Amino acid sequence: MATVEVKSEITGKVWKIETKPGDRLEEDDAILILESMKMEIPVCAPADCKLVEILVAEEDSVSEGQVVAIVEEE
Repeated sequence: MATVEVKSEITGKVWKIETKPGDRLEEDDAILILESMKMEIPVCAPADCKLVEILVAEEDSVSEGQVVAIVEEE
C-alpha cells in the first residue's frame, strides 16, 4: 500500500475538517474544506484510500501546494 500526500490546490483557510484518521474514503470524497475569497473549496481524496493523518487544523492558513493530509491507497 502506497502513502500519498494530499496537497492544497489554493491558498486559503481551513474552514472545516470533514474526516478523521482511520476513515475509509472513496475517490473524490471531501477530506476538508478550504475557504478562499468567500468560496468553499473541498480538498478531496485522490483515490479509494484510508486517511492516515491530517496535518492542519480548522482555522489554519494553508498555501498552494502545502501538504494537508496523508492517505494510504488500497
